[in-house]
Amino acid sequence: MPIYEYECQACGHILEAIQKMSDDPRVDCPKCHKPELKKLVSAAAFRLKGKGWYETDFKTGKKKNIAGDKSASGEKTKPAASGD
Repeated sequence: MPIYEYECQACGHILEAIQKMSDDPRVDCPKCHKPELKKLVSAAAFRLKGKGWYETDFKTGKKKNIAGDKSASGEKTKPAASGD
């Protein structure tokens, strides 16, 4: 869900609200209780819910086991030492 930032035009109080995109914007300030909240333009933020993200999520084919595949991880091998 997106996290929106609001500022009260009456008292200057700033708050963040977790809301659905379809929810109406908040109007009433929780500090001074006046209907003066204005949504601020800020960097996008959102909250992920669930048990977490895994390396195999959204990967297909041979990319599914990148952590276990040393050649795919970019690890370089040392050249064999010459017996000079």
